[in-house]
Amino acid sequence: MAHENEIAITDGLTIPHSELLFRFSPSGGPGGQHANRAHTRATLLFDVAQSPSLDEDTRERLMSALSSRLSKEGVLRVTAQDSRSQRQNRDLALQRLIGILIEALNEPPVRVKTRPPAAAKARRVDEKKRHGRRKRDRGRDWSTDY
Repeated sequence: MAHENEIAITDGLTIPHSELLFRFSPSGGPGGQHANRAHTRATLLFDVAQSPSLDEDTRERLMSALSSRLSKEGVLRVTAQDSRSQRQNRDLALQRLIGILIEALNEPPVRVKTRPPAAAKARRVDEKKRHGRRKRDRGRDWSTDY
């Protein structure tokens, strides 16, 4: 159960707000003078490699699943600049972090090997024979051409 100062990722995983670092910077796009002066872009940093909230198994799964998104130090960076409001961008970055972590922790189902049915194999062979016959019938009979 997540407390007021924690973010619930899954049933067994919560991250305290103290492990999240927010940085704010001017956002691009429309907004005139407001966009030039207000620091509304929210960048959320979460140190996956050093987080005390993660057990070793979870940390390894996140490190491998998010390897392309992590810095060399193992820090995940999530940015939001969709809104002109710093608070909305902060909340959006938080929601994106939760979505990224949930997706990374989902285990894909184990593939069960199956064999093609005999009828499917027979259809494939029949189609190959039909195709070969069609190509063979296109050829000219050179012996009767003189």
